[in-house]
Amino acid sequence: MATLANYPDYSLYANAFGFLRQPLDFSPMSSDADVIITGVPFDMATTGRSGSRMGPGAIRQISTNLAWEGKRWPWNFSLLKSIKIADCGDLVFDCGDAGQMCERLEAHANGLLEQGKTLLTFGGDHFITLPLLRAHAKHFGKMALIHFDAHTDTYDQGSKFDHGTMFYHAPNEGLIDPTHSVQIGIRTEHSDKLGFNVISADTANDWSVAQIVEEIKVTVGNMPVYLTFDIDCLDPAYAPGTGTPVCGGITSDKALKIIRSLQGINLIGMDVVEVSPAYDHADITALAAATIATDLLHLWATQKQ
Repeated sequence: MATLANYPDYSLYANAFGFLRQPLDFSPMSSDADVIITGVPFDMATTGRSGSRMGPGAIRQISTNLAWEGKRWPWNFSLLKSIKIADCGDLVFDCGDAGQMCERLEAHANGLLEQGKTLLTFGGDHFITLPLLRAHAKHFGKMALIHFDAHTDTYDQGSKFDHGTMFYHAPNEGLIDPTHSVQIGIRTEHSDKLGFNVISADTANDWSVAQIVEEIKVTVGNMPVYLTFDIDCLDPAYAPGTGTPVCGGITSDKALKIIRSLQGINLIGMDVVEVSPAYDHADITALAAATIATDLLHLWATQKQ
């Protein structure tokens, strides 16, 4: 007698659970996966429109559209035959307790890193990157940061929990080296007093992908690299579903081409943040985030080949 188990489901909409249709694994510390995906449904630090707590679910849901290819174009290998991925679901914390979220996320990341796992994390607002950097710094020391965003997030004002202050605190805590870090797509007021290398949005739009990638690789050198992608780096035409949209950003095509050309960097951790599905249209922001995340996994996998 035929059962549901007899029919592999490659649907673009049915039975979507983990990212890229991977099964959920709520015991990631004992998993044999190379990369652990975690959602962090937190948006208490946002200064604009709330709603990015729903981002991880939206990214997972739309990722079914990316899971049917054996080899994801334009990569020349099968991701799921090259590395093993596990989605451990969302971080659990008391709603409204930002301090507890920080403690639990750092402890979660630290535990996975101790087991030799690499993390791909979905936000949530961009503040989640700070506890992630704290955990990674314990294992890798001071890191280079590749940061895609409309904002530098280096502001020294605001509360203890603010998604515009992470990269002010991170250098001051010794987590990252700004002189070996690069911020791409910036198009809001910022200061250079911390020493970050900035490729503004207008420069990124004028430069070729090859020019941008060369600048990134020269800047980060051989340092361990943490890559964080705020979806508002993209122009709102390509990513309207975000809390603080800013016109004049880069295209999804250019962002993907940059990521695909970063082979050779020492990538040790990554996140994609600030998807707010309530402001999205036809899931295009979530799809952009899921595609960026999938290409980041391919980029990481090239280090293992």
